[in-house]
Amino acid sequence: MLEFIVGHSNYFFYIFLMMLGLWGIVGKNNLVKKLIGMNIFQWSIILFFVSIGAKEGGTIPIVEGVHGHDAVDVVVQASQYVNPLPHVLMLTAIVVGVGTTGVSLALLLRIYKNYGTLEEDEILQKLR
Repeated sequence: MLEFIVGHSNYFFYIFLMMLGLWGIVGKNNLVKKLIGMNIFQWSIILFFVSIGAKEGGTIPIVEGVHGHDAVDVVVQASQYVNPLPHVLMLTAIVVGVGTTGVSLALLLRIYKNYGTLEEDEILQKLR
């Protein structure tokens, strides 16, 4: 049991970060703190997927030196290669996350100019 916990300690760390981010989103009233919680949640998922895509002893999925008719005779074992798909998808997620954070910060600036606060309760009182 101890070997399992030590061997999967990175997963427990990502789950801790995910719960910390979820607590920041749900438990805080300040909109900036909610945004920080959203970013922590998002980065924990990105780190989780990147760690899943890693393989000890794996190589990049490029077969070198095989051209033309020789390509038919080559046997490729997929177990030797790292799957690049999770890493590529997480690069896309990073770009989307940066864009989302930028738009969210611009909206927070606009909310602060209109209401003079970033506290959710005070904004809801001013809307009523």
